[in-house]
Amino acid sequence: MPRNPERRTQLADAGLAVLAEAGARGLTHRAVDAAAGFPAGTASNYFRTRDALLGALGERIFERLAPDPAVLEPLAHRKPTIDLVVDYVRYIVERLLGRPELSLALLELRLEAARRPGLQEILARTLREGFDADVAFHVDAGLPGGAEEVRLLHFAIDGLVLDQLTPGTGHPYDVDAATERLVRRLVRAD
Repeated sequence: MPRNPERRTQLADAGLAVLAEAGARGLTHRAVDAAAGFPAGTASNYFRTRDALLGALGERIFERLAPDPAVLEPLAHRKPTIDLVVDYVRYIVERLLGRPELSLALLELRLEAARRPGLQEILARTLREGFDADVAFHVDAGLPGGAEEVRLLHFAIDGLVLDQLTPGTGHPYDVDAATERLVRRLVRAD
């Protein structure tokens, strides 16, 4: 595999743009080359198979959605209460909805993984690592709840994001208020 990490990142970012705009069916190595402005064949040099390309896009989504340490730093100094969990989850929702192309690309990848065993294995590993990191962060921060509450929050926030980015319930609601209600109902404030 070519060893230019900057070009690999540029190709992955171009692939995410194609995936979010054209869906999984529109994502080809050639479409990624064109979106990145690189010669034909560049993407296939970095990602030999479609599953390798799709798996790399999943990893890149999480890199791009990573939290800003400047936002996390003041939160880390607060008392670990349910109010702090609410603020952490609000920040997650803010990142997911603030970068809709990344959230849509992740939804596309998850649907594609349901049909492609090779991608399912790659993406499942990426999602599991992300979940495990979320649980470790939650526990290490001494926040109320544990792995089960983090899992339930994942389910709830995935649904909230899906509702916001696709034709949803059709009834307007305050995302911030809904996020707070979800956290307070799913996480016990011991």
